[in-house]
Amino acid sequence: MRYPASCFCGAVAFELTAKPMFVHCCHCTDCQTQTGGAFAINAIIEAKNVRLTRGKPRRVTVKTDSGRPHDIYRCPKCQTALWSDYGRRKVMLFVRVATLKRPHNIKPDVHIFTRSRVPWLPLPKGARAFRVYYDMKKEWPTKSLARRAAVLGKGR
Repeated sequence: MRYPASCFCGAVAFELTAKPMFVHCCHCTDCQTQTGGAFAINAIIEAKNVRLTRGKPRRVTVKTDSGRPHDIYRCPKCQTALWSDYGRRKVMLFVRVATLKRPHNIKPDVHIFTRSRVPWLPLPKGARAFRVYYDMKKEWPTKSLARRAAVLGKGR
């Protein structure tokens, strides 16, 4: 299973070599501002399952309310955001689904931070939506929780 992806200009290309563990559609104001859109869709995946095939992204650190580092990896030429590393864990990435060659094949598992979603955009009927965040043990599939524990350790 391969999911090819690239930045807008094509200077950086990569592929996901596995299905994402979980997918967020985040409606927080940070995601809105960073994307210039109504939300960001992030595919959570192990870093080992993201393989660069061309170029090298540049790390840009942005401020967060939590104080934990949020590194966004961008194309050095066109500045497309490719993925994020929250907390500098280095083993788990949040890949921007819009960079995939077939982004519409990956649908969000949940909508988060809907308290700040744009009011004129309704959520899909039946969507699992949360005003802020959710209980991971209740929402993530068992296999995905096991994958996450394998890269982060059981207590994280």
